[in-house]
Amino acid sequence: MEKGNDMKRTYKQLKARFKPETRFEVRDLAPVPHRGELEKKLEQLKARLLKPVIRTAANPAYEVPLRLAANEAAGLAWFTPFPLLFFPALFEEKITAAQRQQARQREILEQTEGFIQTVVE
Repeated sequence: MEKGNDMKRTYKQLKARFKPETRFEVRDLAPVPHRGELEKKLEQLKARLLKPVIRTAANPAYEVPLRLAANEAAGLAWFTPFPLLFFPALFEEKITAAQRQQARQREILEQTEGFIQTVVE
């Protein structure tokens, strides 16, 4: 006798039983505070901190990644209880990471420049 046949003999139909339906009260989400004035102050702070960083950038093409880093820092700051307080530290962290990435890209470009010329010749 095969093992598969034993399962057919022990097959038992179960009757489904359901508990009383559970209901939850759905409330409105907490209102988002109006951030008009705070948003304006954060944008001003971002512009003030970003201006010297962009001015000292080695290449004008690096302005875009720096602006993206500043925007990312501002976005993260909004998730904190005090965006204006946290933004400068987040800004510094994101700008430093963007500058490190730019330096690494320059380094790779310098290292591979000779390879491209060798292959073309």
